[in-house]
Amino acid sequence: MRYLLLCWCLLFPVFSYAGQAKDIAEDPVLEKRMIGLAENLRCLVCQNESLASSHADLAEDLRREVREQMKKGMADQQIIDYLVARYGDFVLYDPPVKKATLILWYGPFALLLLGCMVLVYQMKKRMKHIREADFSEADAKRAAALLNEAPEATQSKKIKDPQT
Repeated sequence: MRYLLLCWCLLFPVFSYAGQAKDIAEDPVLEKRMIGLAENLRCLVCQNESLASSHADLAEDLRREVREQMKKGMADQQIIDYLVARYGDFVLYDPPVKKATLILWYGPFALLLLGCMVLVYQMKKRMKHIREADFSEADAKRAAALLNEAPEATQSKKIKDPQT
């Protein structure tokens, strides 16, 4: 039993060898055109992958359908219009600007503008409540006493400050 398992483990890499992928279309120019078009379309199953890179069964069917329409001589825009009519704007990575997608296109800018307005309002509101600290001579003497220093020492430190 051990020898059988050992033989199977040694031969397993031979069975897992994969050859180079071949184009499905007979015409490499048509295949390149299909991949270029499919990169701009969204897979309906994966939702975050392009139609060209998806391995879902529906994506393979849609790629086959796109190839057939290309063989019929349809232009890329006609194929896109056909897919949009059949599956909706969701199939496009860049949905068109229309009434239903205005929030999608302009919503982030509106939220950014609203956030900036709220920030400016809050900053102005805070500035009204902030007062300048006024220290009298008595406050300075009290602070110096708390720090166990003479008031003249604090005055001399201010004068001898090298940065001024």
